[in-house]
Amino acid sequence: MKLSRVALAFLLLSSLTFAADAVDLSRRYDRWQPKVDRYLERDKANPPPLNGIVFTGSSSIEMWTSLQKDFPDLPVVRRGIGSTWLLDQLTIAPKLVYPLQPHTVVLYAGENDLQDNRTVAEVVDAFEQVRAHLFAALPDARLVFLALKPSPSRTAILEKMREANDRIGALCAKDPRCTFVDVFTPMLDATGQPRPELYLADRLHMTPEGYRLWTSLVAPVLDRVFSDAASASP
Repeated sequence: MKLSRVALAFLLLSSLTFAADAVDLSRRYDRWQPKVDRYLERDKANPPPLNGIVFTGSSSIEMWTSLQKDFPDLPVVRRGIGSTWLLDQLTIAPKLVYPLQPHTVVLYAGENDLQDNRTVAEVVDAFEQVRAHLFAALPDARLVFLALKPSPSRTAILEKMREANDRIGALCAKDPRCTFVDVFTPMLDATGQPRPELYLADRLHMTPEGYRLWTSLVAPVLDRVFSDAASASP
């Protein structure tokens, strides 16, 4: 019965958000389904841990291949799909995230949205929709949102990224279930420009040094979230 209520919440929220946003998410999902299916096939052979930490989002998560090495003492699972928008989590997460019943969801997405001419307001609205969708499905979960990174190949939208980060960060600050991690500022140099050593030759995706920086910023947050959960347990 509980699962039925969760499934109903998915359907109700999805139908509302699809209509409100005027985006054909079903058609977009057709693009991601092959990768979703590959994740699910691998899960059959090597079931991921339940009640762990699921990292989801776009290519910055998909390409974080050192994730388990970077967080050796935590039950982390990687579920990134390149080129996805933040809004795509409404169709992807019910397949790849929610069934794992994660204690914590770490989300990186929104950068592609702005690059694809979505507005800051649309990205912020997408965050609110995804957050509501997540907590309807997993009311006891925690959400850790990683700020949009300042990619050198996308300096034309740097100010839009900054504004989106500020607005999403403010929303997270009002929700005790959410934590906003500012990866944006530490990825800038003294002149306010992206640090080139953190990026691959495509000036978009990150080097191992970039992921080491992210790890240093995310690890204390995850340690605190898990510590708080442990102390709250009877």
